[in-house]
Amino acid sequence: MISQTIVRKIEEAVKRLFEDEGCEYSSAMNMYVEQPAHLVHGDYSTNIAMQVAKVLRKPPIQIAEMLKSRLEEAGSVDQLVKKIEVAPPGFINMHINWVLWAQQQFALPANNGEKVVIEHTSINPNKSAHIGHLRNSCIGDVLARLVKRLGYQVEVHNYIDDLGNQLADTVVGILNVPEKKQHARFGDFCWDIYSQVNKEYEQNPPLKDERIRVLHSLEEGDGNLSWVGLLVAERIVREHLEEMQVFGIDYDLLVWESNIVREGFWHSAFHLLKQTSHFYQETTGKLAGCWVLGQGASKLEESESEHSSDKVLVRSNGILTYTAKDIAYHLWKFGLLEKDFRYKRFSYDLWTTHSTGVDASFGKADTVINVIDYRQQYPQAMVKQALDILGFTPQAEKLRHVSYGVVSLSPAAAKELGIDTSAGKASYAMSGRQGIGIKISELLDLMEGVIESKRSDKEGLSSRSIAAAAIRYYLLRFGLSTEVVFDIQQATETTGNSGVYLMYAHARAVSILGKAGEECSSKQVEPDVGQQLEKAEHALLRHLAGWQDTLVAAHSELAPNMLCNYAYELAVSFNNFYASCPILKASEEKKAFRLWLTVKFQETMYDALNVLGLPAPNRM
Repeated sequence: MISQTIVRKIEEAVKRLFEDEGCEYSSAMNMYVEQPAHLVHGDYSTNIAMQVAKVLRKPPIQIAEMLKSRLEEAGSVDQLVKKIEVAPPGFINMHINWVLWAQQQFALPANNGEKVVIEHTSINPNKSAHIGHLRNSCIGDVLARLVKRLGYQVEVHNYIDDLGNQLADTVVGILNVPEKKQHARFGDFCWDIYSQVNKEYEQNPPLKDERIRVLHSLEEGDGNLSWVGLLVAERIVREHLEEMQVFGIDYDLLVWESNIVREGFWHSAFHLLKQTSHFYQETTGKLAGCWVLGQGASKLEESESEHSSDKVLVRSNGILTYTAKDIAYHLWKFGLLEKDFRYKRFSYDLWTTHSTGVDASFGKADTVINVIDYRQQYPQAMVKQALDILGFTPQAEKLRHVSYGVVSLSPAAAKELGIDTSAGKASYAMSGRQGIGIKISELLDLMEGVIESKRSDKEGLSSRSIAAAAIRYYLLRFGLSTEVVFDIQQATETTGNSGVYLMYAHARAVSILGKAGEECSSKQVEPDVGQQLEKAEHALLRHLAGWQDTLVAAHSELAPNMLCNYAYELAVSFNNFYASCPILKASEEKKAFRLWLTVKFQETMYDALNVLGLPAPNRM
């Protein structure tokens, strides 16, 4: 990475300056460089002089001049920097020697082959998936692709909650609520059943007792109700997986909650927790008979009134809470239980936990990343706390919760679904219990129709593939904390900051290089980067140099939208370059460089699209 090379040399210069001034250097300084907004301010800039001004008791502008001298004396960052300038109040601006940059290969930071387990999707297997679920899956899949791109071992889990209230409600509905409407898929049938049974509970409260009976049966794992639950869940899961494959989303392992309970994983976790003073059974009050996890050494900050200071893991009726099972699951993820699952193939390249399976190598993670929406922040913190209480603090620190905002409906989308929008809200929440939401399959069909109607050339990617890419990018480009107010018209746009725009830019570059033929080979082109660069050439070149920095920053922040921002700006830079700098019709001295620049763009955009999980088409 060019930025890390520069930072390393700046740090050496600062250390020498401190030594010369008789001051003690602190490694706690925030040493970084960034690309200025305007080309006139250089290709990279640092404000380190302003950071150390108070320590050295000199004006920042003077310190910047002193650091400039030391950088130049040391060879100007291995000759990569051809000019260093100082600007008030103390910025050090560096202009890159692009000839040397083009000749060098910069490596990404090395890792020790650590294993990262990423859990995402984890949809309740009781009905068809909606667009809120898809946002989770797209975020998780991009993080998996990103971590793989950086050289880590990656294992992707999809956790199947086949013991929860939602599945129990669907089973109760199937057995007790008549439904005669025609449905193309089982999940859509269950979507309506789930909504209807929740309305039935209100009109017929005793029916809720059936839910308790079904829950007990599901957990015990035998009898008619248990088999009905299993069949429903497996059928729904297969439909979910089929939908996700359209969006390029795959998994390595399905982990079934029932296996965690029935095969003793919770029993092992329970035994470990009982040895601590923080896990105990209440004998009095409203929680009498419940097993609770009290506040330990790393107390949770109570930010929501509905959370008590103690968390129930086992209810007084013996039913485990979701958090209890999640604690057991995470102990296994980190290889901290003396137990393992057995495994069977669920499909050709997908495994599942299964009581009659075979031995296989899963889990034993160095880092765990869970993609779960912000409403699960407290349970996730409880899992981390449990690891800490049990003495597994290093693992607790390596457990990362990727929290994100939910997807709601814009007034227009809500109105189209028949929701009463007379309240004039800015957004309307989806609700499975009320049957309100946009199913993934419905949105994909709608988007495919929009794409098909706008296309003149239908020889490239299928309209369905383009539609899936457009939806995926739309859900990824927002910051994680942002609530995505889903608007059908915006989601189906094919211009501006969209996945379609990115793919068009890649296809344009491929077309140019195809027309250039043999001239475009990156091995054959010798870039004359030393010539006077056009503004659009310089802007594209500088943006290309930032790809590795973006990969590392997105991984550090676990922020897929940073990748989207980079790829969009890269596409804009290339299209500006294409519009203002003739390539195939350029003079011979400029043509070779511009073809080389096009090759570099195509290679980088291909890489970016791959990490984002979008196609990199040769033709649209």
